Amino acid sequence: MLFLVAALMLMGIVLGTVAHVPVHVSLAATAAIACWLLLFAVRERTARHHRPSGRQGGRS
Repeated sequence: MLFLVAALMLMGIVLGTVAHVPVHVSLAATAAIACWLLLFAVRERTARHHRPSGRQGGRS
C-alpha cells in the first residue's frame, strides 16, 4: 500500500512538471525515456538467452 501511495505521489509530481514545460521538451524527455527502456529490454533479453538455466544435472 505504501508503494502505491509513493507511486501516485511521484506520478503527480511528474505530470505536474510536464504540464508546465513546453511541448518539445516533453517530447524530447519522452523519447529519451522510451529509448532507455528499449535499450534495457533488449539488453535483458539478450542476457537471458546467454545465461545458463538454474538447474543442471537433472537432480530434483
